[in-house]
Amino acid sequence: MKKFWNWLRNSEGERTLRLEGPIDEDSVWGDEITPKAFRAELEEDAGDITVWICSPGGNVFAAAEIYTMLREYPGTVTVKIDSIAASAASVVAMAGDRVLMSPTGMLMIHDPSTIAMGNSEDMRKAIDVLNEVKESIINAYTAKTGLSHARIANLMSNETWMNAKKAVELGFADGILFEDADSDDDPDEEADTGEDDDEKPLRMKAQLYSTRRMGQVILNRLGVSDQVQQKPVDTSPEKPDGGVPSQPIIGMDGTTEDGSVPYLILQKQLECLR
Repeated sequence: MKKFWNWLRNSEGERTLRLEGPIDEDSVWGDEITPKAFRAELEEDAGDITVWICSPGGNVFAAAEIYTMLREYPGTVTVKIDSIAASAASVVAMAGDRVLMSPTGMLMIHDPSTIAMGNSEDMRKAIDVLNEVKESIINAYTAKTGLSHARIANLMSNETWMNAKKAVELGFADGILFEDADSDDDPDEEADTGEDDDEKPLRMKAQLYSTRRMGQVILNRLGVSDQVQQKPVDTSPEKPDGGVPSQPIIGMDGTTEDGSVPYLILQKQLECLR
């Protein structure tokens, strides 16, 4: 028997089970050596356990018995998938009270397969057995995910591969390793600034006022006042005393009192843009 599991204990005394490689790849039909050895080590101690899985699958009957033993275990079982839990290994993963996946981990479910020999009757019996095995696996998946029998059967028939996010979405996993609790917040939601609703309009008014001030600064740099004069605009080409014609007053809308934009103003604006 090739052992595919290993028990570890951290500094705090918590037990960790690592399932690595194919599950019971050397076993034959009806082999009970692996489940017995696994049960003996599982029951050596009590307390919560963490099960790390990195396995492409293997013997579905050995996986089924390990699944049952972990479900029956009195302590809390936390399953962590670090790279892959495929085929029969995904069945074992469903035994966790909480299933967590690495961001780079994968989970795969598919229809069971076998190798059969014999006549046509033997082939029909093998097909019947495979159908029943599929039903037993569906029981484990539906118990964990809550998905319908038809949905699970379809996912298995299509050999479905799931990354961590998809597995969580479908209910095969409960969370993703290393993610903060706040990562579930919608990034599109407006951040809470701590302001009361009554304060927000005041902040908006300040922003609008700043926009008006910006326009006023631009006009001041052009040498134009934004103050509206009360006296009419002198549009004569020259003053009687030979002075320079008075500058028309431009408002915040960019026009003078008569609705036009003076040539000198436009010229100064163009010079600022060069």
